Amino acid sequence: MKTLSTILFFLLILSSCKKESKNIDKITSQKEIVTKPIKQLTVKPDSDNGGLFLPDGFGALVIADSVGRSRHLAVNNNGDVYVKLRIETGKLGNIALRDSNNDGKIDVFKRFGNYPNDGSFATEMRIHNGYLYFSSELVVYRQKLSPNKLIPEGNPEVILVDRYPIRWHNAKSLAFDKKGSMYVTFSAPTNACEDQNSKTNNSNSIVRGEYPCSQLTILGGIWKFDENKLNQTQKDGELFATGLRSVVGLSWNDKDDNLYAMNHGRDYLHNHAPNYFSKWENSVLPAEEFMIIKQDDDFGWPYTYFDHFKNKRMLAPEYGGNGKLEASGYTDPIMGLPAHWAPNDLLFYKGNQFPERYKDGAFIAFHGSTNRSPYPQAGYIVAFIPFKNGKPLNTWEVFADGFTGTDTVKIMSDAQYRPMGLAEGPDGSLYISESKKGKIWRILFQGDKLKFSEKELASMEKRKSKSYLRKPQETLDILN
Repeated sequence: MKTLSTILFFLLILSSCKKESKNIDKITSQKEIVTKPIKQLTVKPDSDNGGLFLPDGFGALVIADSVGRSRHLAVNNNGDVYVKLRIETGKLGNIALRDSNNDGKIDVFKRFGNYPNDGSFATEMRIHNGYLYFSSELVVYRQKLSPNKLIPEGNPEVILVDRYPIRWHNAKSLAFDKKGSMYVTFSAPTNACEDQNSKTNNSNSIVRGEYPCSQLTILGGIWKFDENKLNQTQKDGELFATGLRSVVGLSWNDKDDNLYAMNHGRDYLHNHAPNYFSKWENSVLPAEEFMIIKQDDDFGWPYTYFDHFKNKRMLAPEYGGNGKLEASGYTDPIMGLPAHWAPNDLLFYKGNQFPERYKDGAFIAFHGSTNRSPYPQAGYIVAFIPFKNGKPLNTWEVFADGFTGTDTVKIMSDAQYRPMGLAEGPDGSLYISESKKGKIWRILFQGDKLKFSEKELASMEKRKSKSYLRKPQETLDILN
């Protein structure tokens, strides 16, 4: 039955992409606005920076207040913005935005997307080689962009179909190299390929993991495909790297010509092995992993996790670990970051608007934790990792804060906004989307680039004392 339903779904996708949508006809029948040239920094930040805290010299303006629950976004070379909406059913799962009078605010909003939406993890939106690539949970599409038109013409082409059923962590994030290849994430739906039936009624018993983990044959990795070949399935690609639990932030770094990713570390160390891990350790471990990924790398999921305090890869408790046993034979990340912060986008800055120290460095959108109880939830910022000589400096900075709207996030719903997507504009501005309401910010630098130094970062460094950014104290930070 699953095979039959999958075939029917696949046929639905193909048929919907061949037929013209009435909704699309209504949108594209409108007279398109002629593209205006981008004027460098003709806009000014909002007086309150759109509610954000930024390093000195930076400012922010809200370009769109509420386009709907959003995931990733892309900015075209004429300043048009494309956003992937978190739409589970129906069509029109994308929205195109235009500032027609160069005042910095979006005044044209057009929904489009002649394809069936299939789940709330629909994520990607990228512009590559003249095409707009975007993904639902199960399908990667693309449409050709025209120079003077906001909405891509024609119907979406199907590049890749995931023939397996909808599952948790089903985001299809994309990256492209310079040789015609497309890299796609196939994340795993579990914490450690665990068998919940292995846990006994004893509260101190350990959940055991499946060995070998059968999920690794089709999940927990990144697959490589031809970016121009239509109607591919997973069998048409090759496994590029494995042992990756859940990757949403994925980016090709043109500077060193390598693939980079942000891996979501597993959860529930205490729940699965309460005799080895306390609730506090459950909230501060394991690391979110910043990775450089090369052909045939194995990062050890589900058999291991990375401890950023010890800077070591450890054996997972489901496979005999006790918090002290190291694991060998796997690839380590280039940097471990705080636990459960949910890094959902990764961008290497190429522009010239920002001070020189930001050039080629990495911006990360931390979506924020959901399960650090009984300690405060954490993350909910855009961070920056400076690079020197092609390598990260092993430190992270608070670049944009203020999304939570509160000093203590007891549960995820307390956070006003959750940073989700990052994109760079043609003038070097940084765009940020968020997933709750669909507010979009544009970050500008209007200070003196030559005088920018560490002192301009001092106020942001102090923000690390916030409960959602610092490591919780084991006894003092327990929430009632």
